[in-house]
Amino acid sequence: MPSSPTPSERERSDAEARAREKEEQAKLPYKWTQTIKDLDIVVPVAGNLRGKDIDVVMTKTKLKVAVKGQTPVIDGELTHAVKVDESAWTLETVGGGGKEVSIHLDKTNKMEWWDAVVTNAEYKIDTSKIVPENSKLGDLDGETRGMVEKMMYDQRQKEMGKPTSEEEGKMDMLKVNKPSKASAFTFANTIQSEIPSSASRDGLLQCQDELSTTESIKGGRFSKDAEHGA
Repeated sequence: MPSSPTPSERERSDAEARAREKEEQAKLPYKWTQTIKDLDIVVPVAGNLRGKDIDVVMTKTKLKVAVKGQTPVIDGELTHAVKVDESAWTLETVGGGGKEVSIHLDKTNKMEWWDAVVTNAEYKIDTSKIVPENSKLGDLDGETRGMVEKMMYDQRQKEMGKPTSEEEGKMDMLKVNKPSKASAFTFANTIQSEIPSSASRDGLLQCQDELSTTESIKGGRFSKDAEHGA
C-alpha cells in the first residue's frame, strides 16, 4: 500500500499543479474569475468595434460570445445554470486603444465552484484547490460564509482520504447510540433475573392455587363436594 505524501511533498505537488493550471488558463482566448456567488469573463476585441458588432447570446444554460462574422470565442453549455435577469454584458474601452467585452454571470447555485465557463472548454481548473481570499469571505453573510468554509473543509478532507464533516457527524452519532459491553451485559442480566425458572414458576402457580382456596373458604364460596369432604 503506497504511503501518504508528506506535507512538504503535498505542498510541492500543489504548487506544480497551480503553475500548470495558470499556464493552461492563459492559453484561453478570454479571462475569467469567480466568487462563490458569481462569475466574470473578459474577452479582448479590436478597438474599432462597437456594440452592434458584438454577438452575445446568454440563456440560463448556454453562452455564446463572438464578433459578428467571426468564429465564436465562447460557444457552449454553461458549466452550471445562471440567473439571466441578474446577468449582463458590456463593451468597454481599455488602455492601449483596445476594447473588451465584459460579461457578468450570476450563479443560480451560490454554493458551488465552477471548473470552467462552459463544458466544452479546452482547459479546466481543480475546484478542490480553490481557497477564497479572507477579504472575499468577509463579504459573505454569516450563514453563507459558514457553508463555504464547510465546503472547503470537506474538499481538503476528501483530498487526504479522510471523512467529510457529514461523515464525521454520522460516526459521532454511532458512538453516542452504541451501547457499551458493560451496559449490554447488565441489561441482559436484568432481563434474565426477571424471568422465573421452571421450578420457580411451578411454585408460584401452587401458591396462587392455595391462595384462591383460602379466599374461597373465607367468603363461604366452597363447593358441596368440599363441604361433604369436611
